[in-house]
Amino acid sequence: MSKIRTGHPIFARIYPRVIRAAERVLAARREEMLAGLSGHVIEVGAGTGASFPYYPGAVTRVVAVEPEPRLRTLARAAAEQTSVPVDVVDGLAERLPAADASVDAVVVSLVLCSVPDQNAALREIHRVLKPGGQLRFLEHVRADSPGIARVQRLLDATVWPHLAGGCHLGRDTTGAIEQAGFTIDRLDHFLFLDARTPISFCILGVASRP
Repeated sequence: MSKIRTGHPIFARIYPRVIRAAERVLAARREEMLAGLSGHVIEVGAGTGASFPYYPGAVTRVVAVEPEPRLRTLARAAAEQTSVPVDVVDGLAERLPAADASVDAVVVSLVLCSVPDQNAALREIHRVLKPGGQLRFLEHVRADSPGIARVQRLLDATVWPHLAGGCHLGRDTTGAIEQAGFTIDRLDHFLFLDARTPISFCILGVASRP
């Protein structure tokens, strides 16, 4: 088995500044993504903990998994400021710290673009969710324009994953969620900053485990 890289030290220093700027657009999307959640939740790839303030009071526990050490430290500091109990832990999307069919919801935000094996991560999310449990997702994805999609593929094959902590711009995340056995209950497409660039194509949605 190949080693999964968990540390991106240069990216981890840049990312907090990038995400602070992006929150002017993403904050409302995060709140929409988490609205109505309750019970035991796992957040995969918690980053700096930007989603933590938006968890509703009906959530009884959040286990926030973050493999990058520097980001995990920032997430733990953010967890101390939240009203919902958040436990930030080291871990991988491909090996979540939960028993089979044991959690009510899993949250991924700008994560499925970056995991080394998207299909393995989705299988693991499917494993830990209870039947009827929800996957809440906010992701950037493959463009709907063939020309921009070609640019995404070129960037993914060259510099972008190295610059952006393993991120891949051109993944068909909607298709991968369906292929992993989920039913997509809601799916919204939007453009980040309303601009048609290789990093702008995003989805926000809810999928459930049958």
